[in-house]
Amino acid sequence: MRQLLFCFSLVLLLLGCTEPAGQSKASTASAQVTVLSESFLMPGLNRSRQVRLYLPPGYENSAKRYPVLYMHDGQNLFDEATAYAGEWGADEILDELAATGQLELILVGIDNGAEKRMTELNPVDHAEFGKAEGKAYLEFIANTVKPYIDRHYRTLPDVQHTAIMGSSMGGLISHYAILQFPQVFGKAGIFSPSYWALGEQIHWFEQQPVAADARLYFYMGAKEGGPMVPDMARLYQAVLSTGHAPERTRYHLVAQAEHNEAAWRNEFKTAVLWLFNDNT
Repeated sequence: MRQLLFCFSLVLLLLGCTEPAGQSKASTASAQVTVLSESFLMPGLNRSRQVRLYLPPGYENSAKRYPVLYMHDGQNLFDEATAYAGEWGADEILDELAATGQLELILVGIDNGAEKRMTELNPVDHAEFGKAEGKAYLEFIANTVKPYIDRHYRTLPDVQHTAIMGSSMGGLISHYAILQFPQVFGKAGIFSPSYWALGEQIHWFEQQPVAADARLYFYMGAKEGGPMVPDMARLYQAVLSTGHAPERTRYHLVAQAEHNEAAWRNEFKTAVLWLFNDNT
């Protein structure tokens, strides 16, 4: 019964990752965030998607090029007005890191597809949620969004300076991205990954080697419940067992943390600093 309650409550959370209807909140996005006016068509999926962009302070007055972080669930990254259950505060955190000279980067947030979220962020077919669209979704990021960003903004476009990050189903698809698109993404932030959605296909993830130069940051809250914690420990050990260097793989289990944006916000700064520190 406890397992069933966990699954039911988690699915409700996973499906409810856009702002509830009828609510109106003031925007909290910083001046560094813009919603791109372009409508990005998603090849093969017969839909389009909104993209949000964070540029580091001083971008307009410099000639520098910047690393880029691609993140899922763009509605939840910057703004209380669009977030479902609180925002990550990624813009304020990155403003702080830039001001203190620790890190400057461009962050690209791809909005989730509301009722399509569970299929877009799943790399395998699921009996309840439907046919997987994860590969097509990542191809959209790699072949449509990233080329646009690289053309229009001063990026460091190589794999070493390109990361992908997300939570829950976004954590799952970020792990998949580092395996399927190693020529595009050299770093992955895998927050509270929903490996339970894979079923028996979790074995495929266990067997896939990670590119030698890739950096992976695994994060989980110890109070997330169900199979979440043991599944992530299992996949982390699998990455190491395929020969990936331990110093390029980070595992962080937080004792009192649950499955929510507040927990992911608390971890974001530590994760991006580690991912973009290429001294190891």
